[in-house]
Amino acid sequence: MYVFGPVPSRRLGISLGLDIIPYKTCNQDCLYCQLGRTTVKTNERRTYVSVSDLLNELKSVLSKNDSIDYITFAGSGEPTLNSDLGKIIKKIKEISSIPVAVITNSLKMTDEDVRKELSAADLIVPSLDSAVQDTFERLNRPCENIKIRDVIDSLVKFRQNFSTTMWLEVMLIKGINNDKENIENLRSAIEEIKPDEVQLNTAVRPSNSGEAKPLNMEELQDIAGYLGRSCRVIASFDRKSNKVYNLNIEDEVLSLLKRRPCTLKEMSEVLSIHPNELSKYLGALEKDGKVKERVFNSEKFFQSC
Repeated sequence: MYVFGPVPSRRLGISLGLDIIPYKTCNQDCLYCQLGRTTVKTNERRTYVSVSDLLNELKSVLSKNDSIDYITFAGSGEPTLNSDLGKIIKKIKEISSIPVAVITNSLKMTDEDVRKELSAADLIVPSLDSAVQDTFERLNRPCENIKIRDVIDSLVKFRQNFSTTMWLEVMLIKGINNDKENIENLRSAIEEIKPDEVQLNTAVRPSNSGEAKPLNMEELQDIAGYLGRSCRVIASFDRKSNKVYNLNIEDEVLSLLKRRPCTLKEMSEVLSIHPNELSKYLGALEKDGKVKERVFNSEKFFQSC
């Protein structure tokens, strides 16, 4: 299953997701990741999926949906680690006029070939959580020998050489990257990169670490004002006003959890729902007080309230 959704997105409206990387294969192990710890940590690119199978699945889903705002490379791993990314984007452009977006952690953009591949998309949403090396390593826990200065330089080069729209995402975690030094360095980096927009986020969903504490709205707004007019705080998506949210899936999740606690991966396999899509439903159910999480033997389980 390569295609998931459509799902409601705070940034992209109705987004049809493409997952071209195996579950939790990434070149980072971020403290705030809602999908848990990275299990395969690598910075090497390789072929992970059958391009023809992915395209056939995408065609089938598109034939049944006419209200999609973006086809989005996201999911449960870092999409730029797939060496077929550029080919897949071009093939999608041949079969659909829906805008293509790529959500990336930015690390592989130091590779000139990756920058060229991403330029074929309509929108890229790269991350930059800190411009300070020590904080970058503590918060994002990248593969060895990755320098945040190199990542910033690659984002600058992308903006200089390509016209693809760029929304730069910054994830702020209380007590880690919201201090004066980090915010001032972020502001300097943003002035260099010149993205079309800067989007401030914080840890609104349960993460794999107890260290990931959210900022409140007032704190986010203050920082947004300091970072400049192109910066905005990403508002929560109102799921109840959107027809895409499937209440039957909520019922299935609750029915399963009433029988026994489950991990995200177990529920994904039992219900045949992509982990990234399922996490949105779990987040909503937690917010409504219907589901809670607990950790047992270092694994995160969900259970009915």
